[in-house]
Amino acid sequence: MFYEDIKLGESAVTSKVTIEESEMVKFAAGYDPVPIHMDPECAAKTRYGKLIAPGVMVFMLVWARYIKETDYAGEQLIAGRSTSMEWIKPVFAGDTVYGRVHVTSLEPRNPYNGNVEITIDVYNQNEELVLTDVTLAVVARRLKK
Repeated sequence: MFYEDIKLGESAVTSKVTIEESEMVKFAAGYDPVPIHMDPECAAKTRYGKLIAPGVMVFMLVWARYIKETDYAGEQLIAGRSTSMEWIKPVFAGDTVYGRVHVTSLEPRNPYNGNVEITIDVYNQNEELVLTDVTLAVVARRLKK
């Protein structure tokens, strides 16, 4: 979708995904090897009492659904500029999460492209907000003839 086709306030909801403990531990071992994500005995001694999912993993699972199901930029995406995540509540093995996606800012950069800000609020099966991500992407504009 070209920059001009994206509307401020446009929104979508992703499909749901269940967090599998084996995938949590595998992801953590490769990308976030801290005991609270991988070691049940260590995690049992924390305030959460059990393993928690790596926040980046949770976001990426929801992000993948956004890209496959909605992706406002699609083939017109030039590049990502930034992303900012805030983790609000822990996510555990067996939790089911989904994202509410919103176009929160549009800013033309030049005649060729514009910035598109996408905010994804991720909720668990209890409708509790567990994380928020704000991603800024550069999207192609239609060239005027």
